[in-house]
Amino acid sequence: MTGPAQTSLSIPPVLILSTGRCGSTMVSDLLSRHPDILSLSEFFVPLGPEAFSLRRPDGERLWKLLTTQSAGLHAMLKDGHVVDEALYPYDDPNARYGAADMPPVIAVTLPHLSDDPEALLDALEPRVRARPRMPLADQYRALFGDLAEMLGRRVWVERSGGTLMHAAKLLRMFPEARVVHVYRDGRDAAMSMSQHHNFRVLVGAIKRSRRLGLDPQRAFRADSGNPLDALVQRVVFSVLDIEKTAALPTLEDFGRFWSDLILVGLERFAGLPADRLLNVRFEDVQANPREKLDELIRFIDPSLANAAWLDEVAAIPRPARSKFQTLPEPERSALTRACAPGLERLGYPL
Repeated sequence: MTGPAQTSLSIPPVLILSTGRCGSTMVSDLLSRHPDILSLSEFFVPLGPEAFSLRRPDGERLWKLLTTQSAGLHAMLKDGHVVDEALYPYDDPNARYGAADMPPVIAVTLPHLSDDPEALLDALEPRVRARPRMPLADQYRALFGDLAEMLGRRVWVERSGGTLMHAAKLLRMFPEARVVHVYRDGRDAAMSMSQHHNFRVLVGAIKRSRRLGLDPQRAFRADSGNPLDALVQRVVFSVLDIEKTAALPTLEDFGRFWSDLILVGLERFAGLPADRLLNVRFEDVQANPREKLDELIRFIDPSLANAAWLDEVAAIPRPARSKFQTLPEPERSALTRACAPGLERLGYPL
């Protein structure tokens, strides 16, 4: 089976969109425990700019995208900067791949689905490579359909950290998708970003670009990728000093970055009908997990309501104290000012 006909699933797909560092990883983990959900964690973002800029690839080209590290990902992994989200055991002597050559799709996505991600990768290869040329979104639908068929799932849900950066592109590719917007107090999200290497590089690169009169965040509002994006990334990472770039951003820079992403996301969500958008405040999930997770699963589709799953996952989230409250008052005030536009739009007290 090599055509898109096999990709029709019984439930429309779901995109979990967020700023990152807001609890979306936990939501993805909880959904992965549901027997009918294909929980795709960190699928799109690790693929790099070509995840959105290819037009009509054939299966061979898509397989190359899935298994070749982008310039940005390679620049970080080759120096040993593997973030906690990575699930592939690259440091196991029996592992097929190391950090510098592991395929992007096996870093998080496939280990999230299977205890034997290498076997799953091998099973996917002939299916993907045999496909004819078709629009990029149809290639993804076919791939996700393959995984759903192989694993006996009825709906796919994709979550990558920071996907509000790509909300316009994802919603253009998947106009049928429902959207779950996961968010938390931006001051706590910013503090978490400041401790995460990939976010430090990203925000540092944005800060450096602005010093040169460029605004890389303009791309966040674009609804399609540019074929030149991959070339630009290769050039940038060939000269970028990653350690110095990661050291550039201040806590307020992360706060402004978080707020900008929230505003971009809310702008995009304004056109969605109410039955296609669910806003999930992470603090509410921590405080009342059973109610919020039941609401989430019924939003995806009422037929997915599952008492055994709900009993299991409702016991996992736990309330946590807001860390930004522990900052000295001057730092707390500065961070609040940086986050203020996004906080106000989401209804958080300043």
